[in-house]
Amino acid sequence: MYSVDVHPDVYAELEHSRAWYEKRANNLGTEFLIEVDQAIETIRESPSTWPLIDENRSIRRYFVHRFPYGVIYRTRDRLILVIAVMHLRRHPDYWRGRILYWQGDDRG
Repeated sequence: MYSVDVHPDVYAELEHSRAWYEKRANNLGTEFLIEVDQAIETIRESPSTWPLIDENRSIRRYFVHRFPYGVIYRTRDRLILVIAVMHLRRHPDYWRGRILYWQGDDRG
């Protein structure tokens, strides 16, 4: 199975979204995080299954169940590089600046 490396900004994104959902309904923020975790586990099992959104850079997107989010990622060897967990209706390309995060690194 693949290992997962997450861009550091993803943690802030997840916390912001969790807090937003938690204000709407008790435990909804936790349910959001569970769905994201399940999405990443599904990606780990079969990372090449999900559609390419940037063929030149081999970047793919997996839609999170129940929430309007996508996990943006690419693979390198046996590693999944999570670039963003983005809201599907807000600033669709904001994460593109993160692609270079793994440049010059053995992993990216």
